[in-house]
Amino acid sequence: MTDYLTLLKSYSCLEPKLPADEGEKQDLRQAILWLCGEGDGENLGVCASDFPQGETALNQYLAALGYAFKPDFSAFAPPDGAVYLKVNAQKQSAYLDRYEGAYRGVLIAVQSEDQNLDGAYGYFPLDLFA
Repeated sequence: MTDYLTLLKSYSCLEPKLPADEGEKQDLRQAILWLCGEGDGENLGVCASDFPQGETALNQYLAALGYAFKPDFSAFAPPDGAVYLKVNAQKQSAYLDRYEGAYRGVLIAVQSEDQNLDGAYGYFPLDLFA
């Protein structure tokens, strides 16, 4: 548990971090799966260069976490350029907006009664579960 939290928190900093090699990518995948399995629920936020890239990353993360649904963004007009997509996995609600920031990646906000787990983690690579 401590090793997973240490790894996850190392990605939760001001500068985005990429896994050094395939072994660290696998460790990061396992840590995310463990964290979300221990939590009571999660929200995922994706900052991507465009809507197709963001939607693909979000669907890959949701599938890896065991969710069978695909978010419905049909109520939103995808903006040109960078986007922010957000999903509440338990409610299966979705949000889409323009994104002006420089970061690209996935944020995972975990809700848990365990204060050691509760919080936001990331940015994780968009293609981590590709």
